Amino acid sequence: MPKTRSKPHPDISQVMIMDGQNNFPISWLNKQGYCEYSIYLENVKGIQMQPTLDMVVGTKEHARLEEDFKKDAKPATFEEMLETSKTTEILSRELPVLSVHYGVRGYIDEVWMTPDEFIIIDDKPGTQAFASSINQVYGYCLAFKDTIKPFKNIIGAKRGITAALRQRGTDNIFWSAYFDNKAESVIINLINRVQNLISGNEEFVPTQNPRKCRSCRFKRKCDKRALP
Repeated sequence: MPKTRSKPHPDISQVMIMDGQNNFPISWLNKQGYCEYSIYLENVKGIQMQPTLDMVVGTKEHARLEEDFKKDAKPATFEEMLETSKTTEILSRELPVLSVHYGVRGYIDEVWMTPDEFIIIDDKPGTQAFASSINQVYGYCLAFKDTIKPFKNIIGAKRGITAALRQRGTDNIFWSAYFDNKAESVIINLINRVQNLISGNEEFVPTQNPRKCRSCRFKRKCDKRALP
């Protein structure tokens, strides 16, 4: 990641202040789409809950895939990867991306770099392309696009970015789309929404879907749950 002046936000966990701007994890875009009030409960009020089974399984699977990847992976700088991918397809896992400009950061599950395009893959437990999951992978695409800007001379003009969702633990890519201008505009607007939540210019809105509340790990601590 680029070197920046950073420090933790004094009141909101997981938020960093980088070069004077709030910076939040891209995974929040998924949480925001599910119920942004859960972000408030965990990161503003500081309510700590045990991780769900899905979260535990996901963490273990990510670790397993990372270990498998490291067995055959060759160390390379980001610039070297971009240069190599001009002529051959390469793969990277847990690739760090940071956009100080938009105020987001994260680790991409997997990136395929080819002579024709970059494919940004986010692994999910099921095979349904929820809007919140799409928001998250689009956030990675935006941060990746910002990360590669200094390397335009290596990348060239023709390589676009594709977003993809893959069923965790399999090769099944069940959703994909080009990260075009429309998708970029949508995700920038959503990031601005989250930035306004962090700065206090807008209020965190709870979901009105009782089914989401029933499966939420914060349901017993939430004062705005949509349950009878």
